[in-house]
Amino acid sequence: MVSIGILGCGRIGQVHARSIARMDNARLTAVADALPQAAQALADASGAAARAADKIITASDIDAVIVATPTSLHYEQIHALAEAGKAIFCEKPIDLSSDRAAECMEIVHRTGVPFMTAFNRRFDPHFAHLRAQLALGAIGDTEMVVITSRDPAPPPVSYIEQSGGLFRDMMIHDFDMARFLLAEEPVEVFAAGSCLVDPDIGAAGDIDTAMVTLKTASGKLAQINNSRRATYGYDQRVEVHGSQGMLQAANQLEHQVTLSGAGGFTSAPNQHFFLERYEAAYLAEMKSFVASLRSDTSPSPGIADGVAAQRLADAATRSLVTGVPESLI
Repeated sequence: MVSIGILGCGRIGQVHARSIARMDNARLTAVADALPQAAQALADASGAAARAADKIITASDIDAVIVATPTSLHYEQIHALAEAGKAIFCEKPIDLSSDRAAECMEIVHRTGVPFMTAFNRRFDPHFAHLRAQLALGAIGDTEMVVITSRDPAPPPVSYIEQSGGLFRDMMIHDFDMARFLLAEEPVEVFAAGSCLVDPDIGAAGDIDTAMVTLKTASGKLAQINNSRRATYGYDQRVEVHGSQGMLQAANQLEHQVTLSGAGGFTSAPNQHFFLERYEAAYLAEMKSFVASLRSDTSPSPGIADGVAAQRLADAATRSLVTGVPESLI
């Protein structure tokens, strides 16, 4: 039985607590939050104890810790957990700076602690099946990847101001998915972006609409498009074009019933947001993390994957400012 602690009892911390509750080889032992009432509420709901964060980091009865705190706290907590010998499951991004994320990678490698970067979309059953088909050569050589990721509505501007920007906060998932599907590292990044959804986002120094093109050394291309607004619901699609065909993963709908009539065909709306769309992925990634600890194998995606995605986000940010492609060579 793997004993787990959670740092951060907000929305994503609660998601991971529910995943652990559905597993028979792990237990949630303790939780911590800067707001004591939030920690106590999750403790009461999960049967865990509410403790101070430093007590969880050094606790002898905890094997692994989920870092679900604000990104600004990740750096210090990762260093403390690594020094304490705890396995680490860290929400993205590792840090808003790829240099500081690389420093986290150094201490993780030095101490040898297991580390998983929480890129849950790799574990979505639809995307995972598409990736497996690529590995089997179902469409020959991969040539183009197209990733669409659009939120139903923008978050509060107060969140935007602390997020590090669209590339580091939102598109970082898509950068990881592009690497996952291309199976080859991008060497060039070109970004374009605008503020078309909410002028207050622009006033906060960010964009809400973006397109990024990635190119690998062999010439493979990935195009990622993000928007903070999709009036028809959470839009999550992937398409991979290859030398012998194409693979597509479509949006998941609220139900699979289609109404047919004289006026045409009507289907259900998309699942509303990430909690519904990626519920299975969150459970699968936690199961993968625990299984790696029990089998003494390295969790995947690891900290190097988190750092690589962060470097792409940083390159996209620079490209947006300069208006020219950024080389990663």
